[in-house]
Amino acid sequence: MASKQDRKDKTEQKSKKGQEGGKSAPAAEEKKERVPCRLQLIYKKDIVPSLMKKFDYKSVMEVPKLVKVTINFGVGDAVSDPKLLEEAIKDLEAITGQKPSVRKSKKAISNFKLRQGINIGAMVTLRKENMYEFLDRFINIALPRVRDFRGLSDKSFDGRGNYTIGIKEQIIFPEINVDKVVKILGMDISFVTTAKTDNEAFELFTAFGFPFRKKEVRA
Repeated sequence: MASKQDRKDKTEQKSKKGQEGGKSAPAAEEKKERVPCRLQLIYKKDIVPSLMKKFDYKSVMEVPKLVKVTINFGVGDAVSDPKLLEEAIKDLEAITGQKPSVRKSKKAISNFKLRQGINIGAMVTLRKENMYEFLDRFINIALPRVRDFRGLSDKSFDGRGNYTIGIKEQIIFPEINVDKVVKILGMDISFVTTAKTDNEAFELFTAFGFPFRKKEVRA
């Protein structure tokens, strides 16, 4: 049988642990606070006011904004060599910091020896902070590393304010170790916005710092 003194000692120890846990909780919450993304701050402080003046928007909600960024890896050779898809998934995860979703073939094509339901690609959709962080790295770090880069084409808008660009090599991203690359793969990057016209989307991307060649988009 435990004495009354032993029971008191145990209760005092539990109370001390509870107090220590309560003190460490605010410190843990402080560590979780994130530094806001650079482009996100620029959008709120600079881009929104400039677009409101240029297009005479009456409300801030009318100003076009970036909704999401979709990155798609198509690995057709994965039909004969499934390891290529595994490497592509690793590269895409390193580039975006997010786990990709595997895409399957929807149709069977005999000429390409493709059966329905085979894993042939990987895709990632970025939103909010992850989206702005990727956009910042893509504009300022990845694009200058493209071979013979002369600017982005402004003819890749879909007519509804969305922009898609094709990248031939994944090694333009510094997260990829060139020595460990099994095969050079291309990717499609789609930027989805709330813009109603291509002209509005063009001005939005230009404000973000997209290096377009010359303006040929019609309103």
